[in-house]
Amino acid sequence: MATNHQSPAADRQTVAGYRMSGATRLRTASAPRRSSVRWVQRRLRSFLFAFAGIGHLLRTQGNAQIHVVAGSVAIVLGFFFNIDRGEWLALALTITLVLAAEGVNTAVEAVVDLVTPGFHPLAKIAKDVAAGTVLLTAIGAVAVGVIVFLPRLWTLVAPLIQGAI
Repeated sequence: MATNHQSPAADRQTVAGYRMSGATRLRTASAPRRSSVRWVQRRLRSFLFAFAGIGHLLRTQGNAQIHVVAGSVAIVLGFFFNIDRGEWLALALTITLVLAAEGVNTAVEAVVDLVTPGFHPLAKIAKDVAAGTVLLTAIGAVAVGVIVFLPRLWTLVAPLIQGAI
């Protein structure tokens, strides 16, 4: 029930407040509006936390920065070669998947470091599997890039190679 920045005690107070009010609360005309405004404010706040997490990922993780550069190059190439809709879809999903895997890897490493300050074989497994997941998605991204861009790049490079021979 706690969000990123709430203490469990705050949740207990909220839950306790509902338990203590055994009688049904009467709703005034402004109560639903106040409730919906708070709901929207909480959603907007959760977006801020998510963007803060993405910012942390991109500021502190060298591999995430490399993935962003590679994804940006792929996007530029996509515009240059005027790829079709399906190829854009494959590219967008692949870039998103790699960055999401990098985010999960960073989160796993942070939690493992928090819980296990010293070496532990299970901590090593958790970190290795998370890093391996990023590697798998990156290999898949390279495969998508090769499928989408290699034929187009070859048509540009082949005449130069044939002319040099």
